[in-house]
Amino acid sequence: MQQPTAEYPVSPHGDRGPITHPLPAGIIVDRAVRVKMRDGVHLGATVWRPDREGRFPVVMCVTAYGKDFGPHEYSTLPKIMKAGMAVGTMHISDQTTWEGPDPSFWVPGGYVVIVANARGFYDSEGQAGIYSHEDMEDYADLIDWAGVQPWSNGAVGLNGVSYLAVNQWMVASGTRPKHLKAIIPWEGVSDFRRDLIEPGGVPETRFLGAYYAGSLARGAGEGIVESGPAMIERAAQHPFPLENIDVPALICASWSDHGLHTRGSLEGYMRISSPQKWLYTHGGNKWEVYYSPEALEWQKSFLDHFLKGEDNGFDRRPPVRLEVRRDKDNVEVRSEISWPPAAAKFTNMYLDPEGSTLSADAPAAPQERVYDAEAKQSVSFDLSFDRPTEISGPMVLKLWVSALDADDLDLFAAVHKIDREGREVHFCGKDGYREGAVALGWLRASRRHLDPGESKPWRPYQTLDRVEKVEPGEVVPVEIEILASSTLFEPGETLRLAISGRDIVEHARFGHDDSVNHGRHQLHAGGEQASYLLVPFC
Repeated sequence: MQQPTAEYPVSPHGDRGPITHPLPAGIIVDRAVRVKMRDGVHLGATVWRPDREGRFPVVMCVTAYGKDFGPHEYSTLPKIMKAGMAVGTMHISDQTTWEGPDPSFWVPGGYVVIVANARGFYDSEGQAGIYSHEDMEDYADLIDWAGVQPWSNGAVGLNGVSYLAVNQWMVASGTRPKHLKAIIPWEGVSDFRRDLIEPGGVPETRFLGAYYAGSLARGAGEGIVESGPAMIERAAQHPFPLENIDVPALICASWSDHGLHTRGSLEGYMRISSPQKWLYTHGGNKWEVYYSPEALEWQKSFLDHFLKGEDNGFDRRPPVRLEVRRDKDNVEVRSEISWPPAAAKFTNMYLDPEGSTLSADAPAAPQERVYDAEAKQSVSFDLSFDRPTEISGPMVLKLWVSALDADDLDLFAAVHKIDREGREVHFCGKDGYREGAVALGWLRASRRHLDPGESKPWRPYQTLDRVEKVEPGEVVPVEIEILASSTLFEPGETLRLAISGRDIVEHARFGHDDSVNHGRHQLHAGGEQASYLLVPFC
């Protein structure tokens, strides 16, 4: 067994960060590869390949973080861990690119690994952009270059997390390169506007600014063409045509990345047209899970089948791996044939303001509840269980609401799990945050207009292209998308729905601080204005 060559301080939660080992023998590494694009620009790449004769399938990713940004560069991890977040524990080689495939795993398994820097980043020529048409064409050029090299068998698969997943949606939906045979987008936004920039029309204000000023600016420097917000706005105007994707896909979505990758990953799975697609769900830390033995087994079996042609039975696996959480450390796993689960019974649980409960029956008479939308104040409604109850799938919060002192209102919703002693059960959240909720949702009332063609009973879809203000005191119906999750409640435990005018889960790196809220909000329930939470009971 290889001994680790580097360790990071153990977090209060036991996370050790990356524990690294050197590459095993038998791997040729070329860090100075230059690949010419169609317009004469050269991109920098590193190639790891077996030190033996033969033609091998290729595992590829393209990054803006630097192909040589590996564990030795993770200087910020201790700081992140102290801020309440956690990168988990990752056993990887010291040459593993951030969020990319580990060559010490793939090359001994008979693969070539290629990591390239995106145009304009680090040693790649050209002007830097992000998810631009040039980036898409570059990725296609890289794929088809890799497919004809003397060490390649002509089959290229894409693999990577976050940014390295998003650009897989981009190239697979936009160009369909000849040598692209499979993709593994491991947690990736697929609709920037709805997944990240303004979920439910509420602008996200913390993550994007820091992301562009840090992760991207570090590699692009003065050469970046647009400001970060301008680039993301452009990308938001042109969502990836996911229906164009027809190559085999292994897609990962987590319950722990609400407000970033959860929604886009699930939409990707549901929207792509490939008849050969699998969904791997989990509730843990994206980086730790990506490099875990089980996830690697899924990834390798998938690519062994579609890039090597091995009859290993992967094509006969059930399409959905469903991970059901008890808490952030204890889960149960089973197979499903569809997403949402075929057994899910979507049921209206009505808000009862007088009893602060959720009930199968709506109050007969109208009721109201008022809260201060500018304070960190929330109202809650409880549903307690007398038998084991699984809730797996997306939820919808249908509310009748009014802003008593303003012409618009931002609504924040969270679903919590409360144990028998009345304590909240925490789950993993974005960036390995350790005090996350079961599920989250957001909506700005003026952006409430639904697209009837895209909306489903269990997934409202706002057009986000109309602004419909309200009169102070005017009561309007709204539907809030509560992002998907899977959680088991034991007898005596409680589902608690919280509604507020501010972020309910405090997170240092993600938030929605540009609020339209002023004064008081009023929730209406009962009678002809029955408000409810649509719950997928399994």
